[in-house]
Amino acid sequence: MKTRMMMFLMIFTAVFIFGCLSFAEKQETKEVTMKTDTKSHMEKLDVATFAGGCFWCTESDFEQVKGVKDVVSGYTGGHKTDPTYSEVSGGTTGHTEAIQVYYDPGMVTYNELLAVFWRHINPTDPGGQFADRGSQYRPEIFYHNDNQKEEAMASKKALEASMVFDKPIATAITKFEKFYPAEDYHQDYYKKNSYRYKYYRWGSGRDAFLEKTWGKKAMEGKTMEIKEKNAMETASWSKPSDAEIKEKLTPMQYKVTRENGTERPFNNEYWDNKHQGIYVDIVSGEPLFSSTDKFVSGTGWPSFTKPLESEHVIEVTDKTLFMVRTEVRSRYGDSHLGHLFDDGPKPTGLRYCINSAALRFIPKENLEAEGYGRYLDLF
Repeated sequence: MKTRMMMFLMIFTAVFIFGCLSFAEKQETKEVTMKTDTKSHMEKLDVATFAGGCFWCTESDFEQVKGVKDVVSGYTGGHKTDPTYSEVSGGTTGHTEAIQVYYDPGMVTYNELLAVFWRHINPTDPGGQFADRGSQYRPEIFYHNDNQKEEAMASKKALEASMVFDKPIATAITKFEKFYPAEDYHQDYYKKNSYRYKYYRWGSGRDAFLEKTWGKKAMEGKTMEIKEKNAMETASWSKPSDAEIKEKLTPMQYKVTRENGTERPFNNEYWDNKHQGIYVDIVSGEPLFSSTDKFVSGTGWPSFTKPLESEHVIEVTDKTLFMVRTEVRSRYGDSHLGHLFDDGPKPTGLRYCINSAALRFIPKENLEAEGYGRYLDLF
């Protein structure tokens, strides 16, 4: 009896160990395969390296560019091998906060990325960017080959000739050497810590500077243009006079957008709309949300996990009704849209609760005809 029991235990142990090893081997094989697939995919992309101050902000800006497949925050330009954030922030390693942009050259060119870069920094300030001071926040372009070097120098020359800035362009153009990815908590910070990031960005003065600079002046020369597929013209997105708005809108649309009203839940136009397309401001026509980000919240109002164009949705503190909430308004139409809550689904965890009366829905089949053709790729 004892012999049989011993044999049974030996067989069971052997099977268990073999099973665990097999599972571990399968997991290891899976991980290696995934890494190989990712590496193979990345090898088909071009890479660009930029430093424009806080990498939370530059990562966020570049990830919105069509054709950019991935953006990694990290450190470059210094002498310390594999530096940490605390070492770089101390200013002793020579590194600057930077991003590596992996992009499809068939969808977006290096020149277009340069245009995005120049339009999101202060290129005249080598001592830092906005509220972030020190060499670890200096703006710099790190070229990977001779073509990138020539295009970067040409774009810098065009920027100088445009006279947009009254100070010399002090952004260095340097040969790329080595890039060290930043710690995990810095990657996609603007997504993982959206509220904290928005307050930081607002407080840094970055957007106020960019709006003042680019809101009044336009770049000259093709190298400074972002093609229409990457940025729609905003000239037509404006708020009509109040008389025109009253004539155009229904009483409910006017009450919601101009008087901060709220329509009834489950009794509005788009709460249960399941068609593909985008939602624009009923007043200005600026793109606000997409059906690809719409979800069933159970509240009776259209709900979205994120804006289609984040710069078109402005957040304002609302202290009415004896509570503190985050109101959302359109940038150009200045329309009251609804409110933002942090009880939404993944990946953002946000819920943009929007009044149908503030929106106009454009089905995907009408996008091209109505001038929103650049959004067809969403569907």
